[in-house]
Amino acid sequence: MPGTVLLLAASPVGRGCLVDAASVLPVLAAVAPGVLSGTETANVVELADPLEPQAVLTRLRAAATASGPLTLFVTGQLQLDRKQHLPHLALARTTPATVRYTAFPWAWVREELRLRAPGTTTLLLDLHADAETWQWLRAHPLDSGRTNAVYGRIAPPPPRRAVAVPSYMKAVATVLRSGYRPPLEELHQQALGRLGAEGYADVVLSAAGVGAGVPGGSAPSPPSALKGPRPQTPDGLEDGGRSGKGVAPSREGGRRSQEGAPRSPDSAAPSREGARRSQEGAPRSPDSAAPSREGARRSRTSAPQGHDGDPHIAVASAAQDGRHADADGIAAEHEQAAGRAHGRGSEEALHWTEVRADLAMLAGDPVRSCRAWLAVAGARLAVGQAPGTAAVEAAVDRAHHQWGQIHDPVPARELGLALAELRGRVPGRRAGALDHVRKQLVQLQVPG
Repeated sequence: MPGTVLLLAASPVGRGCLVDAASVLPVLAAVAPGVLSGTETANVVELADPLEPQAVLTRLRAAATASGPLTLFVTGQLQLDRKQHLPHLALARTTPATVRYTAFPWAWVREELRLRAPGTTTLLLDLHADAETWQWLRAHPLDSGRTNAVYGRIAPPPPRRAVAVPSYMKAVATVLRSGYRPPLEELHQQALGRLGAEGYADVVLSAAGVGAGVPGGSAPSPPSALKGPRPQTPDGLEDGGRSGKGVAPSREGGRRSQEGAPRSPDSAAPSREGARRSQEGAPRSPDSAAPSREGARRSRTSAPQGHDGDPHIAVASAAQDGRHADADGIAAEHEQAAGRAHGRGSEEALHWTEVRADLAMLAGDPVRSCRAWLAVAGARLAVGQAPGTAAVEAAVDRAHHQWGQIHDPVPARELGLALAELRGRVPGRRAGALDHVRKQLVQLQVPG
């Protein structure tokens, strides 16, 4: 049976661009269609920097009606709309103020794919998040459908005025250009291995047929007709992110799949009420690397509240505006209040230490960020968390990534020794992490 492949690369034009998404398309286009799909033959549809969300919806809907295997390669950046604070894939015309109208709601991905037969849909994702979305990802897993295989990564914001490269997707394409498509988990691990230390800060998405977590809100359905005014922006892109509450591999969750059910173009859009019911019935998979939602709620009540009652929004807004000292000040206030109320090693306090570590990264201060992540990892181990716990591994991975950004040899030596000791206890999931630290320490003329 022939397969279907949708190659989607999208990012805003101009100052809001975080990643050169379209640069991966020539590399993917050089791969034989059958290798992209994992089938003998395949139809390939390419969308490069689309302008309108309805255009993306039309192509996605058409691909979702295919009876054979469907593979989506999606590269781009995630942003939240200002009204509902829900994630969207930014398109060419998207700005922070127009996300609601010019970006593609991630909930539509889940809704368009939910009626496909289980085991027939694969998503390979290379996404970058802006500062606000990176904070939001702490509490929400990215939902691409429970019955879909989802692999990839979500990367933190690049430094200011820098444009990132879709390194993960380019690594996937490079592996596939050999003409052989390994099993998806192996392909995923090979791509991560090619990233090296660059990828230690990422949220890793790895779920064979089980998504990355079920969102908490209701998701309005996509428009069934592409005419007239655009309906209310949908909810639903929720993702296990790291700088705030979700550092672990995400588990995406969708709902009701109907095997072999044919779809007409308009029947693909469920009713708004149906979408609401479908999500209410779905169990939420916890993000083991993050504090519980209840823990985060308690920490927010321990200190003065921020914008809209949620200090995370105030922190993200300040960081997005370049007011890094203000953002860190808000987070420090909540960190201290949580420590007084629950103890310095509590999840509530460590959550805010993690936030401050991410804020230091966003401010371009890798020394402070690395030091904070090392402190988080040490605190988690001190209270008895196992070295293989996702939260511990995530903290060490992020410390490792930030250490690699330090150019001053003095703090690099100091923090490198601490990192090497931690890597001896927490090697992480990627082979060679401890060896990488030791080699770098040798270059710094420090015995590891």
